[in-house]
Amino acid sequence: MKVLGLIRPVPVTFAEAETLIEEDGHGEADGNPDGLARVYVSPEVDGWTLVIGPWCDPCDGERGDEVLRLCTELSARYGRAQAYYYGWQGDGSAWLIAERGNVLRRYCATGEDNDALSTLGEPLPLERARREQLGLSPTWDEGTRDDEAEDEWKGAAFDLAPEIAAALGTSPLTLTADTPVHGTGVLALTPARTGLGSDAAATVVEAGPAT
Repeated sequence: MKVLGLIRPVPVTFAEAETLIEEDGHGEADGNPDGLARVYVSPEVDGWTLVIGPWCDPCDGERGDEVLRLCTELSARYGRAQAYYYGWQGDGSAWLIAERGNVLRRYCATGEDNDALSTLGEPLPLERARREQLGLSPTWDEGTRDDEAEDEWKGAAFDLAPEIAAALGTSPLTLTADTPVHGTGVLALTPARTGLGSDAAATVVEAGPAT
């Protein structure tokens, strides 16, 4: 947590954290109108530690650069780090993949005009495979996002973050009673809260060992 600047951890169950972070995503939490004041830090799950909350959004206009920096630093220390956004109500997806201090990919599919400006790196194998399934070229120019032929890809990419997370690490949406868990999860304050100062979505930073 020190790398992320998180403080004042309070042990909570995953169920308790889910309720609180959902409130944050809706802007319904007292004293946390933008949802950035706190995150849930999971116990180690299947070899990964998840940090969940709006503060982790890799495509947020104000937080994106900082999330990029944090993921890069985490990957340099732990081998791999990833950040995701997934809108529960069809609001899109975003993913940021870093390994050993290098950003391999950042891609945003949220329907915003500046999505293309956030793109970094080469398409992931899963992106390429999905495009080929749609009959599209596995490589493409971001300048073609408005091309009608790309509409199918845009629709598919909107829901792709959970699948990429599960393929490359672990997804909070696929955890089960059989998932290996070690340690205790906590709710912690972020620098956004300590320095102070939407639709519900899952925004996740996760770090784990390099393969």
